[in-house]
Amino acid sequence: MPPAHTGGGPVSRTRPDRVAVVGAGIVGLSTAWFLQEHGAVVTVLDSTGVAAGASWGNAGWVTPGLAAPLPEPAVLRYGLRAALLPSSPVYVPPRADLGLLRFLARFVRNCTTARWRRAASSLAELSRTAYQGYDVLMKGGVDSPVLDAAPLVAAYRTPAEAQTLLHEVDALRANGLDVSAAMVSGAEATARVPLLSDAIGAAVLIGGQRYVDPAHFTAALAKSVRARGGTVLTGLEVTRVHEDGVGVVVSGAAGPQRFDAVVLATGARLGALARPFGVRAVVQAGRGYSFSVAVSRAPTGPMYLPAQRVACTPLAGRLRLAGMMEFRRPEDPLDPRRIASIVDAVRPLVRGVELDDRRDEWVGSRPCTVDGLPLVGPTRSPRVVVAGGHGMWGVTLGPATGMLLASYLATGERAAALAPFDPLR
Repeated sequence: MPPAHTGGGPVSRTRPDRVAVVGAGIVGLSTAWFLQEHGAVVTVLDSTGVAAGASWGNAGWVTPGLAAPLPEPAVLRYGLRAALLPSSPVYVPPRADLGLLRFLARFVRNCTTARWRRAASSLAELSRTAYQGYDVLMKGGVDSPVLDAAPLVAAYRTPAEAQTLLHEVDALRANGLDVSAAMVSGAEATARVPLLSDAIGAAVLIGGQRYVDPAHFTAALAKSVRARGGTVLTGLEVTRVHEDGVGVVVSGAAGPQRFDAVVLATGARLGALARPFGVRAVVQAGRGYSFSVAVSRAPTGPMYLPAQRVACTPLAGRLRLAGMMEFRRPEDPLDPRRIASIVDAVRPLVRGVELDDRRDEWVGSRPCTVDGLPLVGPTRSPRVVVAGGHGMWGVTLGPATGMLLASYLATGERAAALAPFDPLR
């Protein structure tokens, strides 16, 4: 049996030949794909389906230049009273359970400028490899386009509102991220994006970012894993993972199966399987909503309404609107009030957008941590590793996470970029 992981440098052990990945979202499938690059035989297991969780209906942004920690000082400005309103961009249901209240108390403690800057520096290390992960996948045959956002337009009612984003970009630049940001007038913003109304008084143009159709990309990733000899099994819930002295046994609807190593990438449901291996960090569902609408003229790339926390992405000839942060259980039903809140917030700021003719109304659970940093790396068992807790940045950071985590499993060497994300912290 391999030695226990101590959290230090390389772990001396045999490279795993047979690896199970639990979770068929973009993080899990990226890890499976990169494990194949190292010669592993992979089996991906998911209780529902490929991209059935947060990987399906999100905004699809690949934006390392915006990947900032969710606990930010601006959250404190909403206050408890605002967070209890269904129309609030950050919503906590009045009947929150004790576990959620504890999570929120620790989350709020991280909403300081100093802690945000430390977390942003940690995320920047991983963000710098975001495009490399996507480029390797594309060159390796993943057949789904990664499009340039030329540029991403963040629109505001007033120039003063834009200062928060500009300060965040400056902080990310200070951490070595190559991101450009330029303030323009409302008139220039509406000229670039005719869907924006005259209520827009300023915008920030963010250069060098990309986007994907997240469901299509994740499905193409699963197809590539299968084409390269991997197995992707859906509709099979995993109920237990344990070591038996020989390997790791994965038990559930498919019966017990033994592997050399297991990757847990189950999103907002990460805790149940990871806890027996010493992972005490809570992963809370931060649910986001989306829907698509017809538009009179599709924008050439994504646009963002930061004050309303709504992302807009042109996908399949329509415009997807995605936003809100709702701290509820993953299994709770879609709350139509949250859809209405997005519509009400956006309506004065756009034109030529059929907000009352909505399709694909969706809610999905982003896996959030109290410090805004993902959990990526070995547990108490070097045979069991974790990949989750990316919050709103799973699409941006999923391929980079998979690339670095697969390298760790194959070589025992943990990249410096993963050090802040120790699942045992």
